[in-house]
Amino acid sequence: MKVIETPLSGVLILEPRVFGDSRGFFIESFQVDRYRDAGIDLAFVQDNQSRSTKGVLRGLHFQRTAPQGKLVRVSRGAVWDVAVDIDPQSPTYGQHVGVELNDENHRQMWVPPGYAHGFCVLSEVADFEYKCTDYYRPEDEGAVLWNDPDLNIPWPVENPRLSEKDLNNPTLRQLVKGDN
Repeated sequence: MKVIETPLSGVLILEPRVFGDSRGFFIESFQVDRYRDAGIDLAFVQDNQSRSTKGVLRGLHFQRTAPQGKLVRVSRGAVWDVAVDIDPQSPTYGQHVGVELNDENHRQMWVPPGYAHGFCVLSEVADFEYKCTDYYRPEDEGAVLWNDPDLNIPWPVENPRLSEKDLNNPTLRQLVKGDN
């Protein structure tokens, strides 16, 4: 497995080995020892899957008091996946990392606890899978506005399809100041 470090502390892009031939392919999408060697040593307690259509943008979400680490991948289709440093004490506060995850490159992104995360769908349909290090608690969810001008994320979609909730998220500046 190839491990690619990013400018954000702990955020990794992972390229698992793919064994393919004329019949298709085989990929080991998680193996505890190998991922621990890569620096992912938290236990996973929940797996999630979402299906979305082209132009859907989900995020930027995080958990306030029980942050989840997320190992994410796409099993069908393609997405632009983003992690944002939302810790005001961090030297990379307000910075982001983005990468295309798809069912051909088989890349994964490790988003450690404490980062905001989101993605937008590039293909007609995408199945997005998350391995999470803590349980999802809806009452603990926080969010940052997807197109916060201070973040300057180069989303590959101009008018995404958003949930009602994501339309009204605060900017990172509002979040930190407590204006949300």
